[in-house]
Amino acid sequence: MPTLYEQYKAQMSKLADLSGAMATLHWDQEVNMPKNGAASRGKQIATLSAITHEQFTNEKIGNLLNRMERMTSLDNAQKKNIAITRKQYDKATRFDEAFVIKRSQAISHAFASWIAARQADDYGIYKDALQEIIDIKKEEAKIIGYKDHPYDALLDEYEPGLTTARVTEIFDHVKSELKPLLKKIRKSKKISTKILKGHFDKDIQWQYGLNILKQIGYDFESGRQDISEHPFSTSLGPGDIRVTTRIDESDFCNMLFSTIHEGGHALYEQGLPASEYGLATGSYISLSIHESQSRLWENHVGRSKEFWSYNYPSLQQHFPRSFKKKSLKKFYKAINAISPGYIRTEADELHYHFHVIIRFEIEQMIMKGEVSAKELKELWNEKYKEYLGIKVKSDKLGVLQDVHWAHGGIGYFPTYSLGSFYAAQFYQQAVKDKPKIESKIEKGDHSTLLKWLRKNIHNHGRRYEAEELCERITGEQLNVEHFLRYARKKYGKIYGF
Repeated sequence: MPTLYEQYKAQMSKLADLSGAMATLHWDQEVNMPKNGAASRGKQIATLSAITHEQFTNEKIGNLLNRMERMTSLDNAQKKNIAITRKQYDKATRFDEAFVIKRSQAISHAFASWIAARQADDYGIYKDALQEIIDIKKEEAKIIGYKDHPYDALLDEYEPGLTTARVTEIFDHVKSELKPLLKKIRKSKKISTKILKGHFDKDIQWQYGLNILKQIGYDFESGRQDISEHPFSTSLGPGDIRVTTRIDESDFCNMLFSTIHEGGHALYEQGLPASEYGLATGSYISLSIHESQSRLWENHVGRSKEFWSYNYPSLQQHFPRSFKKKSLKKFYKAINAISPGYIRTEADELHYHFHVIIRFEIEQMIMKGEVSAKELKELWNEKYKEYLGIKVKSDKLGVLQDVHWAHGGIGYFPTYSLGSFYAAQFYQQAVKDKPKIESKIEKGDHSTLLKWLRKNIHNHGRRYEAEELCERITGEQLNVEHFLRYARKKYGKIYGF
């Protein structure tokens, strides 16, 4: 007869199978599904959501947890798995099946409305569906419970233990430090990005992106890349980690950096221990740590001199009209040029955080009932004028640019910036531990960096919490000064101050 822990593992594996099935349906929804399939797909996902909820909140799981919590023979990893499952179980049992179905159907409807609104460049098509999501997330926060701010209840879903007050403290400090740095850059000689504009054939871009994914270590026998409206990565189960990108034939960087970014996410998922499938020790720690992996590869590798010392000749061969007669130095400066823009995913390393801060501030207002979906477009445009000094020209460039709210992802955005801050701290430590990392990247060899990430981050699953892992690796918890020093040094050199 299987032991209690083996019974627990079997139950968690079944639940992970159901989650994988839902992830497959979501992936297909964003990549392949025809427009008229939205209603039936929403029903299918809602049904699976209800079944998963019913299975997880079953008394059998609760009884297993109760019995295992009294056991003294479990090791630390097993205890960690049970503790995390207990927290998830206690939270899940607060929701009834009707709420789970309602939330799932609202998300499917909102996603379809978001796609239609983007295609028509008309926020009005989406706002009612978004208001339904907002109402549900407010209800969800009340059900979960919170001490200081309703936003805390949603933050905890993506970054366990994180509070609105802590994020505010970090963002206020980063704002105070980035503003004078941006002022210096504005006073410096402007860097031309003309080299990045032109016509870039879709099929050639596609192949180049695949080559870059292979180079950084993405395993195509355990994944694939496709096209979607908003780039994303997803895990359908061990051995099936997928990524998507989007291609703009007039803007090469759109595909390039979204491919590297999502590739970074996928490398993390491909590095998780498959033997721990369905358990905390086989899953990612938090979305900030997940984002640290994508931002590390996108910025510290993908925008580095070392990376392009190796890759620029092949880029010149793929796009001779744009790059053949242009120097590496000019290209390197162009991909690192600092200038405010509309799109978060295409933003430079410094303005990027103002995009995130805008969303963080708006989401707090949403959760406190200070703004409705009807007013979001105007509020969004006002904040872009305030923080980035730009006038939003269209809904697609503004309030419709991100899919997260359509997915019910309120509370997600702060992890993007936190991930960047973790990335700087991790990359600095990686180079300190393995001084040959950058010289190897210069030769197109990313194996040393990937092995370091596998050993120090990926292989642990969720044995440690985010701050705990950071301290274990670097000797201190998250410290944004590492990112700020990196930014001052890098852009001081690029802009000559």
